[in-house]
Amino acid sequence: MADGTTGPDPVGPAPAVRPFLVTAGRVADDGTGRALPLETQVVATAEGLAALAGLSFEQYDIVAACRLPQSLAELAARLRLHLNVVRVLAEDLREAGQLAVYVPDVGATRDASVLRRLIDGLRAVPDSREVPSDTD
Repeated sequence: MADGTTGPDPVGPAPAVRPFLVTAGRVADDGTGRALPLETQVVATAEGLAALAGLSFEQYDIVAACRLPQSLAELAARLRLHLNVVRVLAEDLREAGQLAVYVPDVGATRDASVLRRLIDGLRAVPDSREVPSDTD
């Protein structure tokens, strides 16, 4: 698991609470056009882990899941929360010092050579469906 623990995820079924209730009506893009990119990496701080008991359910889940760095997209999928809810809560947790947020360099994310290296790296990963031959 991403947080280094074993066993099932501590997160239960998808929440029935509407996203605007979780974020108190706030949206990820506050009109400035600067919502955190989905590839933004987040990791819990020591302060965040120490404050787990006092956090709301969703904030608790985010900080607990971020013992190891992961992207906002991974986090939203793992916690079964809307990406924009995770963006808003991650920003709140960052402001409170409970989450460290690392926004990628815009230039690097638009660099075609980075994308080519990523594609080459993915192609180099062995396909788990391939069955090794007995002659190897």
